Amino acid sequence: MENKTINILFCGTGGQGVLTAAEIVCLAAVYDGYHTKKSEVHGMAQRGGSVESHVRIGDKVASPIIEEGRADFLVSFHKGEHSRMAYYLSKDGKDLFSDFETADKILSNKKFINTYMLGALSKHLNIKQASWLKALEIGFKGKFIDENQKVFLQAAK
Repeated sequence: MENKTINILFCGTGGQGVLTAAEIVCLAAVYDGYHTKKSEVHGMAQRGGSVESHVRIGDKVASPIIEEGRADFLVSFHKGEHSRMAYYLSKDGKDLFSDFETADKILSNKKFINTYMLGALSKHLNIKQASWLKALEIGFKGKFIDENQKVFLQAAK
């Protein structure tokens, strides 16, 4: 990531794993020696409310909030939230919504969409695969770790 701060905006609705995915990215980055900041914004605390998480990764990160139009990556788990948050993406940023649509079509268990999206994101970040796999295990607290790693690796190809 060579002295550049990487800005990743996750968005979706409650219960989709937005906050867990953001935490796993931060863990993987820390395992690789990067400094991270994360901020969470919850709509309704119940399932279905808007949720977003700002993640910033770099050598030295001062603020956890991404400015509008400055996100390098937009990682959305919901079509409506994707439309609502698209203004955060920079003109050169990468929108991963097509990866969400792919995951929604190919995964029989929708609970693994957030893991698939992490795999898709991993292709664009200079973080070692071993750090990602360790972060998955810690972030998911060992639950369904084999399945999560399989889905992550499928998307990371």
